[in-house]
Order: sequence, then structure tokens, then C-alpha cells
Amino acid sequence: MKDLIIKGEAKTPTVKFNFQNGELLISGRSIPENSVEFYEPIIQWLEEYKASNGGGLKVDIKLEYFNTSSSKCILDLFKKLEELNEVKKAIAIQWYFEADDEDMEEAGQDFQAIINVPMELVSVESL
Repeated sequence: MKDLIIKGEAKTPTVKFNFQNGELLISGRSIPENSVEFYEPIIQWLEEYKASNGGGLKVDIKLEYFNTSSSKCILDLFKKLEELNEVKKAIAIQWYFEADDEDMEEAGQDFQAIINVPMELVSVESL
């Protein structure tokens, strides 16, 4: 299975899926013109990963900001990770937020309450 790399831009986050290491990183800002279109390849990659011989997956989310339409897509991504966790049994999500960013901390708490996948909230000085 090939890695998935999407270079971040002003309105879209950087995405790095490393199949060999079982790592997914999403970082930056997520305010794309069409969130569904942007997140579709990520969801598709997760679907392919589910069918692959890959093991668990370490997921790091380091978003500075995301808009409402991205929020729905991020939830869809987490739901796909939930499905993956039922098969692979080793999905771990870390939601990073800046220590003084209460909105991003709260967003992480909201996602944590909705999904059934181990998720750790990690406070950092800067992303």
C-alpha cells in the first residue's frame, strides 16, 4: 500500500499517512473550499488500510483551526477510525492543542466523547 502525502496550504492541512510505520499526521489549518472533497482521499485511504495487512495506527491531529464543514469531515474520519479499531484493535489518537486554546481543547473533548477509540488530549506550548 502506498503512503498518502497531501501538502498543506493556506486553507488545507498537511496529511502524512505512513503505511510502513502505521502513522497518520494531520496538521495545520482546515478551512478548504470543499471539505468533503478534501477529506475523501483520506477516508478512502483508511478504507484501503482496513483491508490491508497493516497493523495498528497511531493518529496525531495537530490542527490550529478548522471550520464547521471540516468538523463534520473530521468526525467522519474518526468514525472510520472507529471501524478500523474494531478490525485492527490498535488505533490510538492524540489530539494536540495549544495550551491557551480552549476552543481546540473543547473540540477535542467533544470528539473524545463521541467516538469509541482511545484518544488522548495533549496540551503543547505551540503547534
